[in-house]
Amino acid sequence: MNSKGTRHFLDGPYARLAALACFLLSTGALAYVHRDDLFGRKAAPASAASTDDAFSRCYREGTIPIDKMLAEKTIGADEARLFRLRAEARCRAQTGGAGGPPAGGAPGLPPIR
Repeated sequence: MNSKGTRHFLDGPYARLAALACFLLSTGALAYVHRDDLFGRKAAPASAASTDDAFSRCYREGTIPIDKMLAEKTIGADEARLFRLRAEARCRAQTGGAGGPPAGGAPGLPPIR
């Protein structure tokens, strides 16, 4: 051991300040990376292309009467599912296949891939 009684650099106040600085910098970097998780993310406004494209508008307008007939019990669930598929096909043909499938696919059916 050291018989002269001198302290090593790592035992001194400058080493402790350097360690504190490293801790604060790493904590700050971690907080910055996870800022959305820590402070909540503001909902990003939906882009106009995804919410207002021609296919979505056509499909939305085509399913309104179907939903109305289903609510009035004029048609059954199986017929509504078939009408929604037909509305989707019609809208794809009218828009040239532009746009994606409706959110989650037609109700009662698996998503279209």
